Amino acid sequence: MKKIDILDSTLRDGSQGEGISYSVQDKINIVKALDELGVAFIEAGNPGSNPKDMEFFQEAKKLSLKNSKIVAFGSTRRKDLKCSEDANLQSLLSAETEVVCIFGKTWDFQVTEILHATLEENLEMIRDTCDYLTKKGKTVIFDAEHFFTGFAANKDYAMKALSAAVEGGATCLSLCETKGGAMPMECYNATKAVVEKFCGSANVSIGIHTHNDSGLAVANSLLAVEAGATHVQGVLLGFGERTGNANLSTIIADLQLKLDCQCISGNLENLTPICKRVAEITNIALDTGMPYVGASAFAHKAGMHIDAVIKNPFAYEHVTPESVGNERVFLMSEVAGKSMIVEKVQKFDKTLTKSSPVVAEIVAKVKDLEHDGYQFEGADASFEILVRKVIGKYQPFFNLHYYKTSGEFPRFADDQSAFAQVKLDVDGKSVVTAGEGDGPVNAMDVALRKALEEFYPAVSQIRLTDYKVRVLDGKSATASRVRVLIESSDGSDSWATMGVAGDVIEASYIALVDSFEYKLIKDLEKKFAKLL
Repeated sequence: MKKIDILDSTLRDGSQGEGISYSVQDKINIVKALDELGVAFIEAGNPGSNPKDMEFFQEAKKLSLKNSKIVAFGSTRRKDLKCSEDANLQSLLSAETEVVCIFGKTWDFQVTEILHATLEENLEMIRDTCDYLTKKGKTVIFDAEHFFTGFAANKDYAMKALSAAVEGGATCLSLCETKGGAMPMECYNATKAVVEKFCGSANVSIGIHTHNDSGLAVANSLLAVEAGATHVQGVLLGFGERTGNANLSTIIADLQLKLDCQCISGNLENLTPICKRVAEITNIALDTGMPYVGASAFAHKAGMHIDAVIKNPFAYEHVTPESVGNERVFLMSEVAGKSMIVEKVQKFDKTLTKSSPVVAEIVAKVKDLEHDGYQFEGADASFEILVRKVIGKYQPFFNLHYYKTSGEFPRFADDQSAFAQVKLDVDGKSVVTAGEGDGPVNAMDVALRKALEEFYPAVSQIRLTDYKVRVLDGKSATASRVRVLIESSDGSDSWATMGVAGDVIEASYIALVDSFEYKLIKDLEKKFAKLL
Protein backbone atom coordinates (compact mmCIF):
# COMPACT_ATOMS: atom_id res chain seq x y z
CA MET A 1 0.00 0.00 0.00
CA LYS A 2 1.43 3.36 -1.09
CA LYS A 3 1.80 5.98 1.65
CA ILE A 4 0.60 9.48 0.75
CA ASP A 5 1.01 12.50 3.02
CA ILE A 6 -1.93 14.92 2.98
CA LEU A 7 -1.44 18.64 3.65
CA ASP A 8 -4.71 20.43 4.31
CA SER A 9 -4.69 24.16 3.55
CA THR A 10 -8.24 25.03 4.63
CA LEU A 11 -6.91 27.62 7.07
CA ARG A 12 -4.54 29.25 4.57
CA ASP A 13 -5.43 28.73 0.91
CA GLY A 14 -9.04 27.90 1.73
CA SER A 15 -9.52 31.05 3.77
CA GLN A 16 -8.73 33.06 0.62
CA GLY A 17 -12.06 31.97 -0.83
CA GLU A 18 -14.81 34.53 -1.27
CA GLY A 19 -16.92 34.94 1.87
CA ILE A 20 -14.64 32.77 4.03
CA SER A 21 -13.41 34.26 7.30
CA TYR A 22 -12.24 32.44 10.43
CA SER A 23 -11.84 33.61 13.98
CA VAL A 24 -8.92 32.25 15.98
CA GLN A 25 -11.30 29.86 17.76
CA ASP A 26 -12.70 28.73 14.40
CA LYS A 27 -9.16 27.86 13.32
CA ILE A 28 -8.51 25.93 16.52
CA ASN A 29 -11.73 23.95 16.05
CA ILE A 30 -10.86 23.08 12.45
CA VAL A 31 -7.37 21.98 13.49
CA LYS A 32 -8.94 19.59 16.00
CA ALA A 33 -11.28 18.21 13.34
CA LEU A 34 -8.47 17.67 10.82
CA ASP A 35 -6.30 16.05 13.48
CA GLU A 36 -9.15 13.64 14.23
CA LEU A 37 -9.38 12.83 10.51
CA GLY A 38 -5.66 12.14 10.55
CA VAL A 39 -4.09 14.33 7.85
CA ALA A 40 -0.31 14.55 8.12
CA PHE A 41 -0.01 18.34 7.88
CA ILE A 42 -2.29 21.30 8.61
CA GLU A 43 -1.13 24.47 6.87
CA ALA A 44 -2.55 27.08 9.20
CA GLY A 45 -1.58 30.43 7.72
CA ASN A 46 1.18 32.98 7.43
CA PRO A 47 2.18 34.23 10.90
CA GLY A 48 3.68 37.39 9.39
CA SER A 49 0.66 38.40 7.33
CA ASN A 50 -1.83 39.58 9.97
CA PRO A 51 -2.37 39.78 13.75
CA LYS A 52 -5.05 37.04 13.69
CA ASP A 53 -2.63 34.46 12.29
CA MET A 54 0.04 35.52 14.77
CA GLU A 55 -2.45 35.03 17.61
CA PHE A 56 -3.49 31.64 16.22
CA PHE A 57 0.06 30.29 16.18
CA GLN A 58 0.53 31.35 19.78
CA GLU A 59 -2.68 29.55 20.77
CA ALA A 60 -1.79 26.52 18.65
CA LYS A 61 1.32 25.93 20.77
CA LYS A 62 -1.03 24.83 23.56
CA LEU A 63 -2.65 22.10 21.46
CA SER A 64 -1.78 18.45 21.87
CA LEU A 65 -2.36 16.88 18.46
CA LYS A 66 -2.36 13.11 17.93
CA ASN A 67 -1.98 12.80 14.17
CA SER A 68 -1.16 16.11 12.51
CA LYS A 69 1.66 18.64 12.41
CA ILE A 70 0.84 22.32 12.10
CA VAL A 71 2.68 24.07 9.27
CA ALA A 72 3.53 27.78 9.07
CA PHE A 73 3.52 29.27 5.57
CA GLY A 74 5.59 32.09 4.10
CA SER A 75 7.64 33.28 1.15
CA THR A 76 11.33 33.23 0.33
CA ARG A 77 13.37 36.17 1.64
CA ARG A 78 13.07 39.51 -0.08
CA LYS A 79 15.66 39.99 -2.81
CA ASP A 80 17.34 42.91 -1.04
CA LEU A 81 17.51 41.41 2.47
CA LYS A 82 19.43 38.73 4.31
CA CYS A 83 17.32 35.96 5.80
CA SER A 84 18.16 37.15 9.31
CA GLU A 85 16.80 40.61 8.41
CA ASP A 86 13.59 39.43 6.76
CA ALA A 87 10.58 40.11 9.02
CA ASN A 88 8.43 37.40 7.43
CA LEU A 89 11.04 34.72 8.03
CA GLN A 90 11.43 35.85 11.62
CA SER A 91 7.65 35.54 12.02
CA LEU A 92 7.86 31.99 10.68
CA LEU A 93 10.44 31.16 13.32
CA SER A 94 8.31 32.76 16.05
CA ALA A 95 5.48 30.37 15.20
CA GLU A 96 7.72 27.56 16.49
CA THR A 97 6.30 24.91 14.17
CA GLU A 98 8.41 21.90 13.32
CA VAL A 99 7.47 22.18 9.65
CA VAL A 100 7.43 25.30 7.46
CA CYS A 101 6.19 25.71 3.91
CA ILE A 102 8.04 28.23 1.73
CA PHE A 103 6.79 29.34 -1.66
CA GLY A 104 9.09 30.62 -4.36
CA LYS A 105 8.99 31.48 -8.05
CA THR A 106 9.75 28.79 -10.62
CA TRP A 107 8.34 30.56 -13.72
CA ASP A 108 10.88 32.90 -15.30
CA PHE A 109 8.13 35.34 -16.33
CA GLN A 110 7.04 35.73 -12.69
CA VAL A 111 10.64 36.32 -11.61
CA THR A 112 11.45 39.10 -14.07
CA GLU A 113 8.04 40.73 -14.60
CA ILE A 114 6.36 40.39 -11.18
CA LEU A 115 9.22 40.00 -8.70
CA HIS A 116 11.52 42.31 -10.70
CA ALA A 117 14.54 40.16 -9.91
CA THR A 118 17.12 38.47 -12.07
CA LEU A 119 16.80 34.74 -12.61
CA GLU A 120 19.95 34.11 -10.58
CA GLU A 121 18.76 36.37 -7.73
CA ASN A 122 15.60 34.28 -7.46
CA LEU A 123 17.57 31.02 -7.27
CA GLU A 124 19.71 32.52 -4.49
CA MET A 125 16.58 33.61 -2.60
CA ILE A 126 15.18 30.06 -2.76
CA ARG A 127 18.47 28.43 -1.79
CA ASP A 128 19.26 30.89 1.02
CA THR A 129 15.78 30.69 2.56
CA CYS A 130 15.61 26.89 2.62
CA ASP A 131 19.17 26.73 3.98
CA TYR A 132 18.47 29.32 6.69
CA LEU A 133 15.32 27.55 7.93
CA THR A 134 16.88 24.10 7.73
CA LYS A 135 19.79 25.24 9.88
CA LYS A 136 17.25 26.57 12.36
CA GLY A 137 15.99 22.98 12.72
CA LYS A 138 12.93 23.26 10.48
CA THR A 139 11.61 20.67 8.05
CA VAL A 140 11.09 22.63 4.84
CA ILE A 141 8.40 22.03 2.23
CA PHE A 142 9.07 24.09 -0.89
CA ASP A 143 5.94 25.20 -2.76
CA ALA A 144 7.09 25.63 -6.35
CA GLU A 145 4.72 28.40 -7.37
CA HIS A 146 3.50 28.35 -11.00
CA PHE A 147 5.61 25.25 -11.59
CA PHE A 148 3.59 23.71 -14.42
CA THR A 149 3.36 27.01 -16.31
CA GLY A 150 7.07 27.56 -15.73
CA PHE A 151 7.90 23.99 -16.79
CA ALA A 152 6.07 24.52 -20.09
CA ALA A 153 7.70 27.92 -20.71
CA ASN A 154 11.26 27.21 -19.54
CA LYS A 155 11.77 23.68 -18.30
CA ASP A 156 15.45 24.20 -17.55
CA TYR A 157 14.85 27.16 -15.25
CA ALA A 158 11.90 25.54 -13.45
CA MET A 159 14.12 22.55 -12.65
CA LYS A 160 16.93 24.84 -11.48
CA ALA A 161 14.52 26.45 -9.02
CA LEU A 162 13.70 23.02 -7.58
CA SER A 163 17.40 22.17 -7.38
CA ALA A 164 18.05 25.38 -5.46
CA ALA A 165 15.44 24.36 -2.88
CA VAL A 166 16.97 20.89 -2.52
CA GLU A 167 20.45 22.39 -2.20
CA GLY A 168 19.09 24.54 0.60
CA GLY A 169 17.75 21.49 2.44
CA ALA A 170 14.08 21.27 1.42
CA THR A 171 12.82 17.71 1.81
CA CYS A 172 9.56 18.06 -0.11
CA LEU A 173 9.04 19.77 -3.45
CA SER A 174 5.35 20.60 -3.89
CA LEU A 175 4.59 21.35 -7.52
CA CYS A 176 1.95 24.09 -7.66
CA GLU A 177 -0.51 24.31 -10.54
CA THR A 178 -1.18 27.87 -9.45
CA LYS A 179 -3.35 29.20 -12.30
CA GLY A 180 -5.49 26.06 -12.50
CA GLY A 181 -5.24 25.83 -16.25
CA ALA A 182 -3.06 22.77 -16.88
CA MET A 183 -4.49 19.66 -18.50
CA PRO A 184 -4.14 16.26 -16.78
CA MET A 185 -1.36 14.90 -18.97
CA GLU A 186 0.64 18.11 -18.52
CA CYS A 187 0.56 17.51 -14.77
CA TYR A 188 1.38 13.84 -15.17
CA ASN A 189 4.34 14.34 -17.52
CA ALA A 190 5.87 17.24 -15.58
CA THR A 191 5.48 15.45 -12.25
CA LYS A 192 7.03 12.30 -13.67
CA ALA A 193 10.01 14.29 -14.94
CA VAL A 194 10.55 15.80 -11.47
CA VAL A 195 10.20 12.42 -9.75
CA GLU A 196 12.77 10.90 -12.09
CA LYS A 197 15.22 13.75 -11.51
CA PHE A 198 14.95 14.17 -7.73
CA CYS A 199 13.75 10.92 -6.22
CA GLY A 200 16.57 8.69 -7.39
CA SER A 201 19.36 9.66 -5.03
CA ALA A 202 18.19 12.71 -3.03
CA ASN A 203 16.03 12.18 0.05
CA VAL A 204 13.23 14.27 -1.42
CA SER A 205 9.50 13.65 -1.79
CA ILE A 206 7.41 15.22 -4.53
CA GLY A 207 4.08 16.89 -3.83
CA ILE A 208 1.18 18.29 -5.85
CA HIS A 209 -0.87 21.43 -5.25
CA THR A 210 -3.65 22.14 -7.77
CA HIS A 211 -6.41 24.68 -8.30
CA ASN A 212 -9.78 24.06 -9.91
CA ASP A 213 -10.06 26.80 -12.54
CA SER A 214 -10.46 24.17 -15.27
CA GLY A 215 -12.46 21.77 -13.11
CA LEU A 216 -9.50 19.39 -13.03
CA ALA A 217 -7.95 19.88 -9.58
CA VAL A 218 -8.86 16.39 -8.33
CA ALA A 219 -7.95 14.68 -11.61
CA ASN A 220 -4.60 16.48 -11.82
CA SER A 221 -3.80 15.57 -8.21
CA LEU A 222 -4.57 11.89 -8.78
CA LEU A 223 -2.49 11.77 -11.96
CA ALA A 224 0.41 13.38 -10.10
CA VAL A 225 0.18 10.54 -7.57
CA GLU A 226 0.18 8.05 -10.44
CA ALA A 227 3.35 9.79 -11.69
CA GLY A 228 5.08 9.32 -8.32
CA ALA A 229 3.99 12.18 -6.05
CA THR A 230 3.63 11.11 -2.41
CA HIS A 231 2.48 14.42 -0.93
CA VAL A 232 -0.89 15.97 -1.82
CA GLN A 233 -2.06 19.46 -0.87
CA GLY A 234 -5.59 20.82 -1.02
CA VAL A 235 -8.59 21.97 1.00
CA LEU A 236 -10.93 19.50 2.68
CA LEU A 237 -14.07 20.89 1.01
CA GLY A 238 -12.38 22.36 -2.05
CA PHE A 239 -13.13 26.04 -1.54
CA GLY A 240 -10.46 28.71 -1.99
CA GLU A 241 -9.43 31.61 -4.18
CA ARG A 242 -11.26 31.94 -7.51
CA THR A 243 -12.87 28.54 -8.22
CA GLY A 244 -11.16 26.81 -5.33
CA ASN A 245 -8.52 24.21 -4.51
CA ALA A 246 -8.29 20.48 -4.96
CA ASN A 247 -11.06 18.88 -2.90
CA LEU A 248 -9.32 16.66 -0.36
CA SER A 249 -12.49 14.89 0.75
CA THR A 250 -12.76 13.47 -2.78
CA ILE A 251 -9.02 12.85 -3.16
CA ILE A 252 -8.68 11.05 0.18
CA ALA A 253 -11.60 8.73 -0.60
CA ASP A 254 -10.36 8.09 -4.14
CA LEU A 255 -6.84 7.29 -2.96
CA GLN A 256 -7.86 4.98 -0.14
CA LEU A 257 -10.86 3.24 -1.73
CA LYS A 258 -9.77 3.12 -5.37
CA LEU A 259 -5.97 3.41 -5.62
CA ASP A 260 -4.72 1.31 -2.69
CA CYS A 261 -3.12 4.25 -0.89
CA GLN A 262 -3.00 5.11 2.80
CA CYS A 263 -3.29 8.84 3.29
CA ILE A 264 -4.96 9.48 6.66
CA SER A 265 -4.22 7.92 10.03
CA GLY A 266 -7.81 8.29 11.23
CA ASN A 267 -10.87 6.26 10.28
CA LEU A 268 -12.22 6.98 6.79
CA GLU A 269 -15.72 6.50 8.22
CA ASN A 270 -15.22 9.86 9.94
CA LEU A 271 -14.86 11.65 6.61
CA THR A 272 -18.48 12.79 6.16
CA PRO A 273 -19.08 13.84 9.79
CA ILE A 274 -15.84 15.84 9.84
CA CYS A 275 -16.67 17.50 6.51
CA LYS A 276 -20.04 18.52 7.98
CA ARG A 277 -18.28 19.88 11.06
CA VAL A 278 -15.84 21.94 8.99
CA ALA A 279 -18.71 23.27 6.84
CA GLU A 280 -20.61 24.28 9.98
CA ILE A 281 -17.57 26.09 11.42
CA THR A 282 -16.98 27.80 8.07
CA ASN A 283 -20.66 28.81 8.01
CA ILE A 284 -21.34 27.33 4.58
CA ALA A 285 -23.76 24.69 3.36
CA LEU A 286 -22.02 21.44 2.43
CA ASP A 287 -22.60 20.98 -1.29
CA THR A 288 -25.21 18.21 -1.58
CA GLY A 289 -23.64 17.01 -4.82
CA MET A 290 -20.12 16.69 -3.46
CA PRO A 291 -18.71 13.19 -4.13
CA TYR A 292 -18.64 10.79 -1.17
CA VAL A 293 -19.68 13.30 1.52
CA GLY A 294 -22.59 15.24 0.01
CA ALA A 295 -26.17 14.52 1.08
CA SER A 296 -26.95 13.39 -2.49
CA ALA A 297 -23.84 11.25 -2.96
CA PHE A 298 -25.84 8.09 -2.28
CA ALA A 299 -29.34 9.40 -3.06
CA HIS A 300 -31.55 7.41 -5.40
CA LYS A 301 -34.72 8.69 -7.04
CA ALA A 302 -35.61 6.70 -10.17
CA GLY A 303 -37.90 3.75 -9.42
CA MET A 304 -35.77 1.16 -11.26
CA HIS A 305 -32.64 2.37 -9.49
CA ILE A 306 -34.28 2.20 -6.09
CA ASP A 307 -35.66 -1.27 -6.72
CA ALA A 308 -32.20 -2.50 -7.77
CA VAL A 309 -30.40 -0.86 -4.84
CA ILE A 310 -32.83 -2.39 -2.36
CA LYS A 311 -32.00 -5.79 -3.82
CA ASN A 312 -28.25 -5.14 -3.99
CA PRO A 313 -26.64 -1.69 -3.52
CA PHE A 314 -23.71 -2.72 -5.72
CA ALA A 315 -26.04 -2.27 -8.69
CA TYR A 316 -25.73 1.52 -8.58
CA GLU A 317 -23.20 2.43 -5.85
CA HIS A 318 -19.46 2.49 -6.55
CA VAL A 319 -18.63 2.28 -2.83
CA THR A 320 -20.73 1.76 0.28
CA PRO A 321 -21.93 4.97 1.95
CA GLU A 322 -20.81 3.57 5.31
CA SER A 323 -17.18 3.46 4.12
CA VAL A 324 -17.04 7.27 4.18
CA GLY A 325 -19.50 7.85 7.02
CA ASN A 326 -22.40 8.83 4.76
CA GLU A 327 -25.80 7.20 4.38
CA ARG A 328 -28.05 5.96 1.61
CA VAL A 329 -31.09 8.09 0.81
CA PHE A 330 -34.17 7.16 -1.19
CA LEU A 331 -35.80 10.27 -2.60
CA MET A 332 -39.56 10.38 -2.64
CA SER A 333 -40.99 11.55 -5.97
CA GLU A 334 -43.49 10.69 -8.69
CA VAL A 335 -40.85 8.51 -10.37
CA ALA A 336 -39.80 6.61 -7.26
CA GLY A 337 -42.14 3.62 -7.60
CA LYS A 338 -43.59 1.18 -5.10
CA SER A 339 -40.25 -0.23 -3.90
CA MET A 340 -39.33 3.21 -2.63
CA ILE A 341 -42.69 3.64 -0.87
CA VAL A 342 -42.41 0.25 0.81
CA GLU A 343 -38.84 0.88 1.92
CA LYS A 344 -39.86 4.09 3.69
CA VAL A 345 -43.23 2.92 5.00
CA GLN A 346 -41.85 -0.26 6.55
CA LYS A 347 -39.90 1.88 9.00
CA PHE A 348 -43.16 2.37 10.88
CA ASP A 349 -45.43 -0.33 9.42
CA LYS A 350 -43.59 -3.55 8.56
CA THR A 351 -46.79 -5.30 7.44
CA LEU A 352 -47.03 -3.37 4.17
CA THR A 353 -45.74 -4.88 0.92
CA LYS A 354 -45.66 -3.79 -2.72
CA SER A 355 -48.98 -5.55 -3.28
CA SER A 356 -50.78 -3.77 -0.43
CA PRO A 357 -53.60 -1.60 -1.85
CA VAL A 358 -52.63 1.32 0.37
CA VAL A 359 -49.21 1.50 -1.31
CA ALA A 360 -50.86 2.25 -4.65
CA GLU A 361 -52.98 4.85 -2.86
CA ILE A 362 -49.85 6.51 -1.45
CA VAL A 363 -48.17 6.55 -4.87
CA ALA A 364 -51.24 8.18 -6.42
CA LYS A 365 -51.41 10.75 -3.61
CA VAL A 366 -47.72 11.63 -4.03
CA LYS A 367 -48.14 12.09 -7.78
CA ASP A 368 -51.14 14.39 -7.25
CA LEU A 369 -49.31 16.50 -4.68
CA GLU A 370 -46.15 16.74 -6.77
CA HIS A 371 -48.31 17.93 -9.64
CA ASP A 372 -49.50 20.70 -7.29
CA GLY A 373 -45.92 21.69 -6.49
CA TYR A 374 -44.80 19.45 -3.63
CA GLN A 375 -41.36 17.88 -3.88
CA PHE A 376 -41.02 15.24 -1.20
CA GLU A 377 -37.44 14.29 -2.08
CA GLY A 378 -36.35 17.23 0.06
CA ALA A 379 -38.92 16.82 2.83
CA ASP A 380 -38.90 13.32 4.30
CA ALA A 381 -40.71 14.42 7.45
CA SER A 382 -43.68 15.79 5.49
CA PHE A 383 -43.74 12.60 3.45
CA GLU A 384 -43.86 10.47 6.60
CA ILE A 385 -46.76 12.51 7.97
CA LEU A 386 -48.56 12.12 4.63
CA VAL A 387 -48.13 8.34 4.76
CA ARG A 388 -49.36 8.17 8.35
CA LYS A 389 -52.49 10.04 7.31
CA VAL A 390 -53.15 7.66 4.41
CA ILE A 391 -52.62 4.44 6.42
CA GLY A 392 -54.56 5.71 9.43
CA LYS A 393 -51.65 6.11 11.83
CA TYR A 394 -51.98 9.83 12.38
CA GLN A 395 -53.63 11.77 15.16
CA PRO A 396 -53.37 15.59 15.08
CA PHE A 397 -51.83 17.20 18.15
CA PHE A 398 -53.91 20.37 17.67
CA ASN A 399 -56.46 21.93 15.33
CA LEU A 400 -56.36 25.42 13.89
CA HIS A 401 -59.29 27.85 14.22
CA TYR A 402 -57.49 30.71 12.50
CA TYR A 403 -54.28 32.70 12.23
CA LYS A 404 -53.82 36.37 11.46
CA THR A 405 -50.62 38.19 10.51
CA SER A 406 -49.76 41.81 9.92
CA GLY A 407 -46.60 43.76 9.25
CA GLU A 408 -45.22 47.23 9.76
CA PHE A 409 -43.05 49.34 7.48
CA PRO A 410 -40.80 51.12 8.24
CA ARG A 411 -39.58 48.57 10.77
CA PHE A 412 -39.75 49.13 14.50
CA ALA A 413 -36.49 50.07 16.18
CA ASP A 414 -36.14 46.60 17.69
CA ASP A 415 -36.71 44.85 14.34
CA GLN A 416 -39.96 43.27 15.55
CA SER A 417 -41.73 44.30 12.37
CA ALA A 418 -44.64 41.85 12.31
CA PHE A 419 -47.46 40.55 14.48
CA ALA A 420 -49.30 37.21 14.43
CA GLN A 421 -52.28 35.81 16.31
CA VAL A 422 -53.36 32.15 16.34
CA LYS A 423 -56.31 30.31 17.85
CA LEU A 424 -55.92 26.55 18.34
CA ASP A 425 -57.76 23.65 19.95
CA VAL A 426 -55.20 21.74 22.01
CA ASP A 427 -56.12 18.77 24.20
CA GLY A 428 -59.77 19.89 24.31
CA LYS A 429 -58.92 23.48 25.22
CA SER A 430 -59.18 26.62 23.13
CA VAL A 431 -55.96 28.64 23.13
CA VAL A 432 -55.36 32.12 21.70
CA THR A 433 -51.81 33.49 21.58
CA ALA A 434 -49.94 36.26 19.82
CA GLY A 435 -46.34 36.80 18.84
CA GLU A 436 -44.06 39.45 17.41
CA GLY A 437 -41.22 38.68 15.04
CA ASP A 438 -38.84 39.76 12.33
CA GLY A 439 -41.41 39.28 9.58
CA PRO A 440 -44.82 37.55 9.57
CA VAL A 441 -43.49 33.99 9.33
CA ASN A 442 -41.23 34.49 12.34
CA ALA A 443 -44.12 36.10 14.26
CA MET A 444 -46.40 33.14 13.47
CA ASP A 445 -43.67 30.71 14.55
CA VAL A 446 -43.43 32.57 17.88
CA ALA A 447 -47.21 32.54 18.35
CA LEU A 448 -47.51 28.83 17.58
CA ARG A 449 -44.76 27.96 20.04
CA LYS A 450 -46.44 29.98 22.77
CA ALA A 451 -49.70 28.12 22.18
CA LEU A 452 -48.14 24.66 22.14
CA GLU A 453 -45.32 24.74 24.71
CA GLU A 454 -47.75 24.59 27.66
CA PHE A 455 -49.07 21.26 26.35
CA TYR A 456 -45.99 19.96 24.55
CA PRO A 457 -42.79 21.32 26.18
CA ALA A 458 -40.65 19.50 23.58
CA VAL A 459 -41.65 22.16 21.05
CA SER A 460 -39.19 24.51 22.77
CA GLN A 461 -36.35 22.22 21.63
CA ILE A 462 -37.10 22.79 17.96
CA ARG A 463 -34.80 25.19 16.15
CA LEU A 464 -35.33 26.22 12.53
CA THR A 465 -31.99 25.82 10.77
CA ASP A 466 -33.00 26.79 7.24
CA TYR A 467 -35.93 28.37 5.42
CA LYS A 468 -36.31 28.38 1.64
CA VAL A 469 -39.03 29.77 -0.63
CA ARG A 470 -39.43 28.75 -4.27
CA VAL A 471 -41.84 30.44 -6.68
CA LEU A 472 -43.43 27.65 -8.72
CA ASP A 473 -44.96 29.65 -11.56
CA GLY A 474 -43.12 32.85 -12.32
CA LYS A 475 -45.54 33.70 -15.12
CA SER A 476 -48.26 34.40 -12.59
CA ALA A 477 -46.07 37.07 -10.95
CA THR A 478 -47.23 37.94 -7.43
CA ALA A 479 -50.14 35.48 -7.72
CA SER A 480 -47.78 32.54 -8.17
CA ARG A 481 -47.94 29.47 -5.95
CA VAL A 482 -44.93 29.05 -3.69
CA ARG A 483 -43.19 26.10 -2.06
CA VAL A 484 -41.66 26.60 1.39
CA LEU A 485 -39.04 24.18 2.71
CA ILE A 486 -38.13 24.32 6.39
CA GLU A 487 -35.23 22.44 7.96
CA SER A 488 -35.46 21.90 11.71
CA SER A 489 -33.35 20.40 14.48
CA ASP A 490 -33.76 19.54 18.15
CA GLY A 491 -30.03 19.35 18.77
CA SER A 492 -29.72 15.63 18.09
CA ASP A 493 -31.87 14.99 15.02
CA SER A 494 -32.73 17.09 11.99
CA TRP A 495 -35.64 16.91 9.55
CA ALA A 496 -37.20 18.80 6.65
CA THR A 497 -40.83 19.71 6.02
CA MET A 498 -42.68 21.43 3.20
CA GLY A 499 -45.76 23.47 2.45
CA VAL A 500 -47.25 24.58 -0.87
CA ALA A 501 -49.90 27.28 -1.32
CA GLY A 502 -50.78 30.43 -3.20
CA ASP A 503 -49.70 32.45 -0.17
CA VAL A 504 -46.22 32.33 1.38
CA ILE A 505 -47.64 32.65 4.90
CA GLU A 506 -50.01 29.72 4.37
CA ALA A 507 -47.25 27.57 2.85
CA SER A 508 -45.01 28.45 5.80
CA TYR A 509 -47.75 27.53 8.27
CA ILE A 510 -48.18 24.09 6.65
CA ALA A 511 -44.44 23.44 6.82
CA LEU A 512 -44.22 24.66 10.44
CA VAL A 513 -47.07 22.42 11.56
CA ASP A 514 -45.46 19.40 9.93
CA SER A 515 -42.18 20.24 11.65
CA PHE A 516 -43.77 20.48 15.12
CA GLU A 517 -45.87 17.34 14.65
CA TYR A 518 -42.96 15.30 13.32
CA LYS A 519 -40.96 16.12 16.44
CA LEU A 520 -43.87 15.24 18.74
CA ILE A 521 -44.53 11.95 16.89
CA LYS A 522 -40.89 10.89 17.21
CA ASP A 523 -40.80 11.75 20.90
CA LEU A 524 -43.93 9.67 21.52
CA GLU A 525 -42.47 6.70 19.65
CA LYS A 526 -39.25 6.90 21.68
CA LYS A 527 -41.29 7.02 24.88
CA PHE A 528 -43.36 3.97 23.92
CA ALA A 529 -40.24 2.07 22.81
CA LYS A 530 -38.76 2.50 26.29
CA LEU A 531 -41.93 1.14 27.88
CA LEU A 532 -41.92 -2.03 25.77
